[in-house]
Formats: sequence, C-alpha cells, structure tokens
Amino acid sequence: MIEPTTSAPVRRAPGGFPVVGVIGGGQLARMMQPPAVNLGLTLAVLAESDDASAALVVPHAPVGQHTDVEAVRAFARECDVVTFDHEHVPAEVLSALEADGVVLHPSPAALVYAQDKLAMRRRLTEIGIPCPAWAQVTDLAGLQAFGDEHGWPVVVKTPRGGYDGKGVRVVGTAAEAADWLDRAVESGGLLAEEAVGFSRELAVLVARSPSGQAAVWPVVETVQTDGICTEVLAPAPELSEELAVQVTEAALRIVGELDVTGVMAVELFEIPGEGQPTYVVNELAMRPHNSGHWTIDGSVTSQFEQHLRAVLDLPLGDVRARAPWTVMGNVLGGDYPELYATYRHILARDPGLKVHLYGKGVRPGRKIGHVNVSGDDLADLRGRAQHAADYLQGVITE
Repeated sequence: MIEPTTSAPVRRAPGGFPVVGVIGGGQLARMMQPPAVNLGLTLAVLAESDDASAALVVPHAPVGQHTDVEAVRAFARECDVVTFDHEHVPAEVLSALEADGVVLHPSPAALVYAQDKLAMRRRLTEIGIPCPAWAQVTDLAGLQAFGDEHGWPVVVKTPRGGYDGKGVRVVGTAAEAADWLDRAVESGGLLAEEAVGFSRELAVLVARSPSGQAAVWPVVETVQTDGICTEVLAPAPELSEELAVQVTEAALRIVGELDVTGVMAVELFEIPGEGQPTYVVNELAMRPHNSGHWTIDGSVTSQFEQHLRAVLDLPLGDVRARAPWTVMGNVLGGDYPELYATYRHILARDPGLKVHLYGKGVRPGRKIGHVNVSGDDLADLRGRAQHAADYLQGVITE
C-alpha cells in the first residue's frame, strides 16, 4: 500500500468560498480545475500518485489511495463537500465518511447503482426504465437457460469494476464464461444480458442538485471502437424529436428516482423496428463522463462546471449548445511518447481545434486526451477531429 503523503493544509479562498474535494486524481478531476478557478472555488484532490493527471494541475493534491480509510478520512476533513473522479471507492470507506458527517455527492445510496450493475438493473426495472433482458447467473446451467430463452450470443458482465469494455464478454456458449463464473460465484455471480440488436449508441447527460434542480444537455451519439468511445457527435444526428424527448425524460426520471446529485451519464442503445421500446439503457455513470467532454467547448456550461455547481447546490448553468454541431474525438496513445511536436502541428493546421491533453504518459491504446471542434458542417467537423486524433496517435503523419 502506498503511504499517504503529508501536506500543508488546503489554502482556502477568501470570502467564504468552499473547498470541493475529489477522490481520485484522473483526468475528470483534472478537468474540474479550470471551472473551479472561474467559480472562485478551491479544488482539492486525493491523488493516486504525485504525477497523476489532476495532481499536475491542482495545488492541493495529497497522495493517498481511495481504498485507504484513514487517508480518505484525513483528506475529507479539509473539504466542505466530497465528490468522485471514479466509482470505485469501497463501501467501507464511504460508510466511514458518512459516519464522520462528510457531505458526499453523489451519496453512497445512489452510487451503488453505478458501482453494481446487478443493483442498477434491478432498480431500473423496478421504476419501469427499458433495459435489455437480463438475469443474475451463478452457474453454467443458469447461463445456459438464459441463452436458450433469449438467444445466443449472450453478453456477460462482472457486476463491479468494469469500464471501457473491461468486465464485459460476449459469449456464444455458457462454457465460454466458465472461468468468470468460477471467480464470481462468491460475490453473487454475473450479470447476463441479451445481445441487443441496436442501430447506434446514444448518451444523455443530466445534472441534479441536492435541492432537486436538474438540467439536461442535448442527446449525443457515441461511436465505439473495441469497447472504447472514440467519437461523440453533439447533438445526435437525425434523432427524432420523439426519441430525444423519451430518453431525456428517462434520464430525468432515473436521476430523481435514484436521488443522484452531481452529473450523471445515461448510456443507451437505439433500437430500430416497430412495436417495441425505441431504446434500452445500457450503463449509468455518476460523475462527469467521456460522452460529455464536448461540453467544455460546445456548451454554455460544461459538465465539469455543472458538476461543481450541483454538488455545492449552486444554481445550475445554461446547457444550450454554442454551435449547431460539436464533435469530440478521443486521443489514444500510440507508439510515440513525445507529443509536443505533433501537438504544435495540429494547432497550426487547424486553429479552430480545441485540444485537451491529460498529462498522462503515452501507452498504446490508453486514453490520453481529446479534441473538440464546433461549427455548421458535421461531415467537415468529423474529418477534422479524426485527423487530429489520428495525428496525435501517430496513425497518420501528414
């Protein structure tokens, strides 16, 4: 275990402005720093290491692990409210913070639905939100029965810990999940879901404050490559007004019924055809989310500013788009660790491009940044974003 570092007490801004603490030092915490500065707030981050993404830009970033109860408690004592860069803080740590009287947003009671996919499926089903057919399976016979009823292949998921395609497997037979079932039986088994025949993936981002105010950004289309979101189109092209209203209402219902505070992303599948729901909910994330990175440059209020407003119960900001279209392209690591020369090139080639790098070491396939570009011509914007992302990754050299 990494021992927490000792650090000077957090320096508070004058005028009574609060300190917002973030558990986790990843890029989401990093991208909260600019709006925190603009709002007059002080941001503090409990970082995994002194060179974590957020630790490079947030002055008060003591090192400590999110699994270390005492390190987290010591950090939280200096904060007026605590929120999260990720959903992986253990229940015993959250319980200790609650016992200390720490204000947590989202609350542990809400966060469980983002931490545990089985709990999420049960709750969404209870409140009437369309989901894929699903079941909790603890042995091969149970998985076999589910597949025989709903068709093969079947999607199996580990209930906890998966993200960016990790913890998800598509299997054509029950035997292909035998190793996962063996490991998961003591923790309650696996989540089995039907393989939904969808036309595309959508996401809707909603923010809610403790007093109940909520705001929703336009529905977006997300493009996935090998289980990782590589592109976001805001708003989702050719989305019917009826479906946009349906998924927006669903997001507002979920955030209210689950009593979520802060930003929440609802990831969905759009389903073609007649006589069935036009969408099903795939995942929930109770934090700023990759599908909302476009808002930094494409919305009046970014998801990161809104998250800070929400957790402090400040009035929420305007979520209207600044341009007809914004395209976000994720930047993945390639074979070239030195990015500065390529970064300079794409800035010179496209002055309208907004480049956001996360201060992370380059590793092939690792998410190291994103680019945003806004305007009137969607096809042109997609080409520009793709070129910039490919150039930074080293896929192209001109």
